[in-house]
Amino acid sequence: MTVVVGIAMAILAVCIVIGLTQIRDAEDAASQAVVGDLIYFCGVGVIVLLSMLYTSTVVVDAAMLAAMLGILSTIALARIITRGRR
Repeated sequence: MTVVVGIAMAILAVCIVIGLTQIRDAEDAASQAVVGDLIYFCGVGVIVLLSMLYTSTVVVDAAMLAAMLGILSTIALARIITRGRR
C-alpha cells in the first residue's frame, strides 16, 4: 500500500511542478486561474494520500472541506471571468 501511495504522490508532485511552469507561461488571467485550481486540487490529493498513509480520518474530513471550498472558488472565478453570463 505504501508503494502505491508513494507512486501517486510522485505523480501529483510532477503535476504540481508542471502546473507551476504553466502559470509562469500563461498568457491571460483565466489560464492562470485554471492552472491554479489544478495545483490546489493536486495539493488536496497529496493531503488525502498522506491521510491514507497515516490512517487519519480527521485529515480526510479537512481535505473534503478544502475540496468543497476549492470548487466554490472555481465557480465564483468562472462567473467573474464571464461577467455573469451563462
